[in-house]
Amino acid sequence: MPPEDSPPPPELERVTAWVSGRVQGVGFRWWTKAQALELGLAGSAANRPDGRVEVVAEGPRARLEELLERLREEPSLRGRPGRVTAVVEHRGTPRGVTGFVER
Repeated sequence: MPPEDSPPPPELERVTAWVSGRVQGVGFRWWTKAQALELGLAGSAANRPDGRVEVVAEGPRARLEELLERLREEPSLRGRPGRVTAVVEHRGTPRGVTGFVER
């Protein structure tokens, strides 16, 4: 049992982000997975038929915000491959996913 003065665990949230630009065929999904795992997030990164990459992530809000910031960062300070022109996000209810997969 945690000590009484320790903070409660952070609430989990879910974000889906559709990333546009030159993001397919350049290692973007692999890079996104590495960033998400570094931040302790679960989810997936998948190519969409329209050329975007769909990123789904679950975890604490602050870490989700950091992932979104890294996706949008221009120029990328973390070696992000490709070129991002837009990131559109949607917040949803967490589903309890584990791990992070590329599709």
